[in-house]
Amino acid sequence: MRGPWSGRVAIAFTLAGAYLAWYRLGRTYGSTAAERRAPMPGDDLVDCPTVSCTHAATIPAPPERIWPWLVQVGWHRGGWYTPGWVDVLLFPDNWPSTETIVEDYQSLTVGDFVPDGAPETECGFVVRELAPEQHLLLESTTHLPLTWRRQGRAHLRWTWCFVLRPVDGGRATRLVFRWRARTGPWWFTAGAHLLIVPADFIMSRGMMRGLRIRVTMRPPMG
Repeated sequence: MRGPWSGRVAIAFTLAGAYLAWYRLGRTYGSTAAERRAPMPGDDLVDCPTVSCTHAATIPAPPERIWPWLVQVGWHRGGWYTPGWVDVLLFPDNWPSTETIVEDYQSLTVGDFVPDGAPETECGFVVRELAPEQHLLLESTTHLPLTWRRQGRAHLRWTWCFVLRPVDGGRATRLVFRWRARTGPWWFTAGAHLLIVPADFIMSRGMMRGLRIRVTMRPPMG
């Protein structure tokens, strides 16, 4: 006869298995093994990452139709194209992700600061590389609470890279998104693996789907 402990063990194994599956999706959603192995711009900026995730999706549009959406990302810019419920729940002070291409946000250049939080947080990315219709590389050391940065409690070097590769004779695009981070101390790195990586499955999948919807809708210029 099975005792109460056997049932608890079964539940524990089920939950652990579900978490590990979610964690793997957070690191690999949509990407192939070859895409995860392939070098990408920015890998050299974080050459010994403590966390690395690669996601990908095929969007039925050429790179030139996707590029304008990428260069307008950011807080109080175009947003990140995540689902509306994510924006409301996690980023209530940000504007909703735009449904149009906004001409005022199309002049992104290397060295520009892309905000990813309210001004008082001093949080955002710096554009490190930009090859129109090919790739966009962003880097941050500021995605930490401001007090942590000032007191040296934790550190972070984080890159986001979007690569656009034409497929299907140029009629579609393989969008590959990789983020790499070098973090410390150990408890912050552990938290990144425990919480941020699984959450990235929702965020990155939502962003890819949001981009696909907007690109295929052919919205007017804002």
